[in-house]
Amino acid sequence: MNVELTRTSSNGVSQKIHTLSNGFRIITEHMPGLESATLGIWVNAGGRNERESENGIAHFLEHMAFKGTDRRSALDIAEEIEDVGGYLNAYTSREMTAYYARVLENDVPLALDVIADILQNPTFDPAEIEIERGVILQEIGQALDTPDDVIFDWLQECAYPNQPLGRTILGPGEKVSAFQKADLQSFISTHYGPENMILAAAGAVDHDKLVAQAETLFATRLAGKSPALVAASYQGGEVRVEKDLEQAHFALAFESPSYTDDAIWAAQLYSGVLGGGMSSRLFQELREKRGLCYTIYAQAGAFADSGMTTIYAGTSGDQVADLALVTIDEMKRAADTITQAELDRARAQMKAGMLMGLESPSNRTERLARMMSIWGRVPPVSEVVEKIDSVDLQKLRAFGADMASNATATLAQYGPVSGAVNLDAITARRKAG
Repeated sequence: MNVELTRTSSNGVSQKIHTLSNGFRIITEHMPGLESATLGIWVNAGGRNERESENGIAHFLEHMAFKGTDRRSALDIAEEIEDVGGYLNAYTSREMTAYYARVLENDVPLALDVIADILQNPTFDPAEIEIERGVILQEIGQALDTPDDVIFDWLQECAYPNQPLGRTILGPGEKVSAFQKADLQSFISTHYGPENMILAAAGAVDHDKLVAQAETLFATRLAGKSPALVAASYQGGEVRVEKDLEQAHFALAFESPSYTDDAIWAAQLYSGVLGGGMSSRLFQELREKRGLCYTIYAQAGAFADSGMTTIYAGTSGDQVADLALVTIDEMKRAADTITQAELDRARAQMKAGMLMGLESPSNRTERLARMMSIWGRVPPVSEVVEKIDSVDLQKLRAFGADMASNATATLAQYGPVSGAVNLDAITARRKAG
């Protein structure tokens, strides 16, 4: 085992990192005073690692991990964790799949054994594959019936057309209907190598014991080499789907920085000023002053090599056109008039959200895994705070000006949107003096 880092903060939290000889990484943070821990394995493989014919298989695999192993049935997996009062779950994103548990301190070895088992020894019983296929098809149907979910899939597809980053995580029903055991095994052998895995844990964890157990469970796993990601190419465009719904759903996105670009901090702060809460510009102007919507917010999302700053609103069909144009006007106004007070408020919200989140072992574990995946290390909180503080008013306004006038736009609208404006009208509004 290779000890790369040991760091103890002023509040007694001890962070340690080890790497096994095959590239499997282990990172822990011991949090004094806790009696529980969150731990899990994050795999650097998600939706964008799929070939077109595999779209949806990363998510299918996540489901099948819980359906039985050589040692445990699906019921055994559930009962072993729940018998000790624990919680076991997983998720698939576009760039990562996570399998994690929260348990009491004495049950950490059990949780790691279960997670290692479901990742390394799934049986992929054909009968269970058919059962879970039906479950996932129901999940796809539910997503299609949820307008404020499906609109973001359409927005993503429109922004990144004909490339892995633009495809849905769930996949289309026709592809999900065709996956077989060999397809699942192939995806695992290609993408689930130890060099793509991070074991992260926070709370009442003993680092040395966790490393020793990980050595036993994962050290013999052979390293591989996953195919390189298809580079993201943000194209932009628009999609409009008319349907008889109670609300018109509006999503507008602009190309913005990746999470390795220092400009990501300006993007995060800008989204906070623009639509990060009840005091934000869009909420105050469009909801409070004009009554054009009930829900409106902005967020900055990022990937390894691209990103999107997104505005979402739900409104009535007869107001969706006004909402779109007033949104652009407010973005243009913000580029010139964002105040120091607004920047300070967004900065405080961003710092508070991060620091409050660090009080939870689950949030800490997630942060450990994500930072290791992105940077190969976990930046100290002080370093992150310094990055946030480095965005001054001039940088924030410059970022806002680019979003308002220059950044490539993507528009998705769904519901009673026959009277909605199109992307050309929004572009003209952006360019108008």
